[in-house]
Amino acid sequence: MRSAAAPANPFCEQVRKLRAARGWSLEQLAAASGVSRSMLSQIERGRVNPTVAVAQRIAAAFEVSLGSLVDGPDWGAPIEVIRAADRAYHFRTRNGCEIRTLSPIRLEKEVEFYELRFRPRGALKSAPHFAGTREILTVRQGTLRVTSGGEGCVLGAGDSAHYRADVPHSIENPDRAVTIAYLVVLYRPR
Repeated sequence: MRSAAAPANPFCEQVRKLRAARGWSLEQLAAASGVSRSMLSQIERGRVNPTVAVAQRIAAAFEVSLGSLVDGPDWGAPIEVIRAADRAYHFRTRNGCEIRTLSPIRLEKEVEFYELRFRPRGALKSAPHFAGTREILTVRQGTLRVTSGGEGCVLGAGDSAHYRADVPHSIENPDRAVTIAYLVVLYRPR
């Protein structure tokens, strides 16, 4: 539970402000984004953190970048810190993979940096990103199988792979232990 003195999540505030500025009801935003009204209400109140996919659907409904939705008051600060316990940077995921962004979300579509935690047999399966997108994956602990465009490899602790992310790709934990990795997503300049 957030204390009264805790700063609000910039993403939640921006969604609420943008919806109000456009004069949209929660139902209208739900129809435009494909995100349920109840989920949008919880997001706007800061009660839940959306998955990256949900956040991107909301941004697409407003026809803005995901980064513009988190342009908070610290924009341009000399030092930006993302605390390990800051739940605004943790995203719920399915299939046994937890994602925590380690870079300011406002840099989205330039470069993204994530910590990934895979439960045993957990997976992160992705549709193609923008043309020219590449990913760099480094395993800190455990083993991961990476597949990109139909080809695959297995990485152990300390190994790193660089691969296309503009084709279907996936990262899977084949082991019975937790695996931790770091992922950098590089978008081709437009």
